[in-house]
Amino acid sequence: MSGRRDQQDTHPPIRTEPTLGEFDLEDVRPASSDGLPNVSVEPRHPRDRTPSPSHRQHRRRRWLLPLLLLLIVLLGALWLGQNRLRGMLPRTDFNSVLVQAQQALQDGHLDGYNGTSARELFQRAVALEPDNDRARDGLRQVGQAELAQADAALQAGHLAQATQQAAVARELLGGGSDIDRLDQAINSARAAQVKTIDLIDQAQQALAAGKLDDAGLLYQRVLRADPDNAVAAHGLDQVGYALAVQARKALDAKDTAVANASIEQLAALQPDNGTLPALRALQSQTRKQDNSALDAELAQGQEALRAGHIDGPGSDTALAHFQAALKLDPESTQAQAGLGKVAQAMTVQARAAMDAGDLVQASMLLDRATELAPKSADLAAARARLQSAQAKPAATPASHGDDIAPPAPPALSPQQSAAVAQLVQRALAAADSGNIMMPPGDSAYDLYRSALAIDGNSAPALSGLQGLPRLVEQQFNQALAAGKLAQADDMLVDLAQLSPGDAAQGALRERLTAAWLDQAEQQLARGDRIGASQSLEHARKLAPNHPRVIDLTARLQGER
Repeated sequence: MSGRRDQQDTHPPIRTEPTLGEFDLEDVRPASSDGLPNVSVEPRHPRDRTPSPSHRQHRRRRWLLPLLLLLIVLLGALWLGQNRLRGMLPRTDFNSVLVQAQQALQDGHLDGYNGTSARELFQRAVALEPDNDRARDGLRQVGQAELAQADAALQAGHLAQATQQAAVARELLGGGSDIDRLDQAINSARAAQVKTIDLIDQAQQALAAGKLDDAGLLYQRVLRADPDNAVAAHGLDQVGYALAVQARKALDAKDTAVANASIEQLAALQPDNGTLPALRALQSQTRKQDNSALDAELAQGQEALRAGHIDGPGSDTALAHFQAALKLDPESTQAQAGLGKVAQAMTVQARAAMDAGDLVQASMLLDRATELAPKSADLAAARARLQSAQAKPAATPASHGDDIAPPAPPALSPQQSAAVAQLVQRALAAADSGNIMMPPGDSAYDLYRSALAIDGNSAPALSGLQGLPRLVEQQFNQALAAGKLAQADDMLVDLAQLSPGDAAQGALRERLTAAWLDQAEQQLARGDRIGASQSLEHARKLAPNHPRVIDLTARLQGER
């Protein structure tokens, strides 16, 4: 091959379209010989391939409307599914806050102001995701915990703390029956606290005025309602100290009555007071020193009774000796019984004066006896007889030495007879119920006296009144056998009033003392020191120098 050919091959040949030359379409359109219309065809130019502006605008509208609809659908789907989409996205900050909030709730760090409390953290979580159930449930749990702590604070007496926590619980929980109940309890406790403050003020005023008994009782009332009240406890200590000082001064001054009263009052208010053992020992020593003088007065009083020196001027009468003995020992049962015997002797003398027609002397003797034994059944019967005798009309003097018939007692009206019978029946019912001396006006003793005030010679009323001591003794025995020692105590007091000086009461007193001491021993064996101390106090009042009383007192003091 020649090089010339190779040079020509490097340029590709240019293709030329075949042409027919220039001609007119009219020249090639055949003449219509078939009668059909002629169809003209416009020549087609290359520029006709580009769409016109109106055509392009039409095409653009065709795809813009579906795109806009698709965009609207996508936006709606995003709005409706935002929570789901949010859950699909990473939530590092929210989860961290939620974990911290749960930990603070478990640790009991419920509220605060530094951003680390459970309440603050859960609120922050809610702020990050207002519709998140875990965050809102966490706030409810904080509210429940605040409610529980407020209840506990109320039970502990911390009203300010309970009020604050209850307010937080109400804010978080939105109220409810539990919140309302707690608010009512707080209000009631606050009202009781106000009453307690008033009682403390009254107690402090009584203490400042030297009214130790009143102050001690008021402080005790406060402590019964609020055992942890420090102000009342301190006040009671002050009362105990003042009583101890008062008792010691009285013992130094040989004022046995004041000393004994102060010591017993201190024992009632503060059984565990540290000064009681020393005061009891000093009291016992003082009693031993007075025993010889007391025994002498009692013996001389009994001798004066046998000699008939009941009352009168001078210091050698039975009344004077027994009163002196009682001054040495106000709790001496022998001295009290001696005064009862003096009252009985005066009542016997009054009856003799009435038999002799000397109503004036009888009245004087009964008045003196009433001072010593105001509740004596025999004395009440004698007083009724005297009143009946005083109500009789005076006898007319005889003209020729004829015997004077005693005037007949005034006849009772039917209404009076019915009233006496009704009063006697009521008295019998009261006596059967154990209402011997109480309540006033409705006791058997008062009802019998009311009947005798209408008819001083009423045999049923006189018999019932004078039979009360025997009935009380029966009830005493029944109460003692049943272990009702407090009731037996009351019966013994009633018996001492109804029949003062009765020698049989000494044996009853010893039996009751032994029962109280037995109970104290049992309580001490069970570890009930307070109960044992109280039982011992009952026994001490009955027999202060009883050997078992002294022994048990020493044991309690040793354990203390």
